[in-house]
Amino acid sequence: MNAHATVKEARIPEGTVIHAHLPGAQFFDAYEVTDPHPEHSALQNWLDVVARTPQWTQHLMAARNKLVRLVGLKDLGQLHDAHSTASGLSPKDAHSYREGDRVGIFLIRHLSDTEVVMGQDDKHLDVQVSLAKRTPAGKNPTLVVSTVVHIHNALGHAYMAIVTPFHRRIVRAMLHRVAAPGHGQR
Repeated sequence: MNAHATVKEARIPEGTVIHAHLPGAQFFDAYEVTDPHPEHSALQNWLDVVARTPQWTQHLMAARNKLVRLVGLKDLGQLHDAHSTASGLSPKDAHSYREGDRVGIFLIRHLSDTEVVMGQDDKHLDVQVSLAKRTPAGKNPTLVVSTVVHIHNALGHAYMAIVTPFHRRIVRAMLHRVAAPGHGQR
């Protein structure tokens, strides 16, 4: 894998479970990178992505959680699974998760080898994130991380206006790290 893995903006892949949630969404985006481990399941790739979350994103999430409690939003905790180790690898095997289980801040809503869809809902907005494994004809396998948000009220709109630039930077940083050389050596 190239040390300068290219993370690029993408379309939410047609035929994926998350694509079916696009109608009526007020926010959506997707980012794609070459899949460094095509043999891994979508959930294993997600666990690898969040286990390698940059430290600065953890600080941002902690600050976010303190601030949003002041206006009545949920403290979500951290993106990474509570079972992550200091080595950055999750000791919980991807095969032990089921739909309805919690992975970090999200609940698993759909689980297959090629796509995991996770979500977090409240009265202000419904957020869904997907990691889909794609193998376009004649091209290298890719990972696509997609986000779809349905906003319910003014507080949800204000929240998204503030977090969107951070969200985009965090997703790109996470995908850069997961595609870095030496990642996933088990």
